Amino acid sequence: MRAILDIILILLNFASLVVFIYVVFSLLVSFRVLDTRNQFVSTVWRILYQTTEPFLRPIRNLMPKGWQIDFSPFVLILAIIFLQRIIAYYIYPNVF
Repeated sequence: MRAILDIILILLNFASLVVFIYVVFSLLVSFRVLDTRNQFVSTVWRILYQTTEPFLRPIRNLMPKGWQIDFSPFVLILAIIFLQRIIAYYIYPNVF
């Protein structure tokens, strides 16, 4: 059972890393440091968008409209950290 929890923790770490890369990449695209007409940049952007959007869209729907800054990646990373802490402090020590 601990092996499964370890795998879940690794996947959560990977997910937070992907969200962080998505945020950095979206900033670079929005400030026109990276050009989406480049095929490699476009492919990476599409992959990042398709992997993070199913998790970010429900958070965006819950957040108030009209803000200029998208805080949904920040909320998702906080939720991932919260879930990691729950697993590490409460579930992991109680597994045989």
